[in-house]
Amino acid sequence: MASIVSCFSKFCLTLFLLVLFHGSTNAKLSTNFYSKSCPNLLPTVKFIVHSAIMKEARMGASLLRLFFHDCFVNGCDGSILLDDDTSSFIGEKNAAPNRNSARGFNVVDDIKSAIEIVCPGVVSCADILAISARDSVTILGGPYWDVKLGRRDARTASQAAANNNIPSPSSNLNQLISRFSAHGLSPRDLVALSGSNLAQDFIYRFYRNLLLVHRVGAPARVYNESNIDPSFARTRQRNLYRPNYARPNT
Repeated sequence: MASIVSCFSKFCLTLFLLVLFHGSTNAKLSTNFYSKSCPNLLPTVKFIVHSAIMKEARMGASLLRLFFHDCFVNGCDGSILLDDDTSSFIGEKNAAPNRNSARGFNVVDDIKSAIEIVCPGVVSCADILAISARDSVTILGGPYWDVKLGRRDARTASQAAANNNIPSPSSNLNQLISRFSAHGLSPRDLVALSGSNLAQDFIYRFYRNLLLVHRVGAPARVYNESNIDPSFARTRQRNLYRPNYARPNT
């Protein structure tokens, strides 16, 4: 449990850095931005996020990842939520790092619908994503932090920018470090943010592909390769699913 909390603590620092570098574009952020215009914002978001995680534990990690991928493309502006507009842009949802993996859109839609009832036309979807990420961390056992608010929603999105900026699951270490460095983040931030994405077995398929199966049809690395530290390999063999393990659909 201590290691999990430590991972979340490091993630929070990384999340703060993401917001610091990308979150204040064209807006002055503050923790009390909606204190008068939408005083029920925070409890409303928390209630819906909590309900979603109680129904499906890995949804917390899904919301974290959604915010992470949003911030890596032109800042934390909610652009990942936009559907394609064939007349002007192709959105980010079907970019390679998001296709068939980015999820939680339905929870964000539920939050937005609820917020529109209590304070219509006030709260940005970008801020909803930021609050949802914080609440997910807290609900899953991590620390709490105050979220600065006041982001403006993007009116356009770019699939090309998503492909170029969001780290791919198949990226090697040097590529990952380079992508994070471009956003002012260190290798330590990379480890913290990547670790947070593993909460509740969220990216099981990617994790298994990267650490267990080198390529389709190839033997599992931690069982067969000789260039892995033996102690590390034994630990992973105990904790990771075997290559022939048929994991139930979730």
